[in-house]
Amino acid sequence: MTLLHDKVALITGAASGIGAATARRFAEEGASVVLLDVAEADLSSLAREIGPTRTLTAVVDVADEEATRRSVEAALARFQGLHVAVLNVGVTGMMAPIARTPLDSFESTLKTNVSGAFNGLKHILPVMAERGGGSIVLTASTAGFRAGVAGRYGYVASKHAIIGLMRAAAIEGAPKKVRVNSISPGGVDTPMTGSLSALLGAERAREALQAFERTIPLGRIAEPAEIADAMLFFASDMSRYCTGTNLMVDGGLLA
Repeated sequence: MTLLHDKVALITGAASGIGAATARRFAEEGASVVLLDVAEADLSSLAREIGPTRTLTAVVDVADEEATRRSVEAALARFQGLHVAVLNVGVTGMMAPIARTPLDSFESTLKTNVSGAFNGLKHILPVMAERGGGSIVLTASTAGFRAGVAGRYGYVASKHAIIGLMRAAAIEGAPKKVRVNSISPGGVDTPMTGSLSALLGAERAREALQAFERTIPLGRIAEPAEIADAMLFFASDMSRYCTGTNLMVDGGLLA
């Protein structure tokens, strides 16, 4: 029997990168998937790939609490259950010295990354608690554990906050059989990583990536599917005694 047989999983940031890889992996393991993102065309393409009978898509900005609530209700109406949620929220925001970082840019990054995860927890944890339990996984980052990353104020602050949200929700959820954990990737080959070319230019971005990979003991950044495998561990009963835990999937970067 597959690991997520007859389970229903909601995934945010599902249109590309880690979210899309996680949707594919969960579907392989028997789950029906509810896919949330702002990229409608990519969502539709992924839904066709997985199969329309096992998918529900919603074009949602997760920082919008009401839209998140409606998506949870739609998932329950369509599949009559919600067993797993992957709150995969992440924008990098601008990179600049603190004196040149506008407050609205900093706050915008926090709104998407932190409020987006909070909205998911707020409207999913009680549903799972009422229905006998479940598993929630948040996408954190090695940036939430490092001493700092100069210039990435919104992103670094948001990923530290994700760890705090995860731990607080894990304590609340445990008596109700709702497990809450997080994954902290290092570098991952996603469109977010590819956006460096727009910021730095192709040649400088390539040099920056090569320099970064030299700091990773395993010598490379991850493929999205490798992060999805870690998501599957927390989503499934393989991790049934884990809650309040963060798993580094970083190739040894923080070892």
